Amino acid sequence: MPELSVGELRLAVEPMSNLLDALHRGGVGVPYSCRAGSCHACLVRCVHGEPLDAKPEALSGLLRDQGWRLACQCRMVDDLQVEVFDPVRDGRPARVEATDWLSANVLRLRLIPEQPLRYSAGQHLVLWSPNGVARPYSLASLPGEDPWLEFHLDCREQGAFSDEARAFSPGERLRLGELRGGALHYDPDWQARPLWLLAAGTGLAPLYGVLREALRQDHQGSIRVIHLAHDRAEHYLADTLMALAADHPHVQIELLSAAELPAALAELRLASRQTLALLCGHPSSVETFARRLYLAGLPRNQVFADLFLPHA
Repeated sequence: MPELSVGELRLAVEPMSNLLDALHRGGVGVPYSCRAGSCHACLVRCVHGEPLDAKPEALSGLLRDQGWRLACQCRMVDDLQVEVFDPVRDGRPARVEATDWLSANVLRLRLIPEQPLRYSAGQHLVLWSPNGVARPYSLASLPGEDPWLEFHLDCREQGAFSDEARAFSPGERLRLGELRGGALHYDPDWQARPLWLLAAGTGLAPLYGVLREALRQDHQGSIRVIHLAHDRAEHYLADTLMALAADHPHVQIELLSAAELPAALAELRLASRQTLALLCGHPSSVETFARRLYLAGLPRNQVFADLFLPHA
């Protein structure tokens, strides 16, 4: 049987065992969230040996060259020695600038990295809490304009990270993991094309960044923003979005509750086949948006989506 080594620990594992499961069975507390290769919380570095990787494209070439792999996507085929991601050693330090509640369930977290972080609107970061809990969150801030990194945390249900975040105070230290994403972005070549931004819940966070990036780059086409929330009270950026629309007549804001969504989607009509759509939120909501856009005649290659996968 293959041998899995982590530091001084030696584990005999069955061939083709999932690496994340093997580590957990051996008592190695590697964090994870989605188990789909999306969140990147389960990064491990291969020191000797190579696992069978089901999703090599999920990591950048640079990270792969450094030996990093996603444990949830790897299977044991031969002896393997790994190092788990150490936020103190491998993460980038940041401090809490502020926390405040945008609604009863959405907590805004603002962090100041100790070293400048280069990112684009729409990307996301893995955040490590002081107690070593890792979760990916989308950036709502705008690079070059906001001095902080801003995240919108959905706290409707209990979660290991969000439970800690409720008690964060200014000055507290966190660690930043991998920066990734790119499906949600703004391309200057889109400037004259209609742009639709469809978000569910805190899926609004990255699209808020993309919206501001589009306006900063003087987007000339119409912009339509649709935000789906459980109820009216959870349209947590309503005033901010309405203020942007008041300053930019080509921006249209629609705030929908779950009960209002079917009728609103049924009325969606494309004014132009050149329309581009960016979607973000829970998989079921994104699928609902995408299906309606397809039926309305929008080509699939003009739809860009990022899913907020539920915790595994």
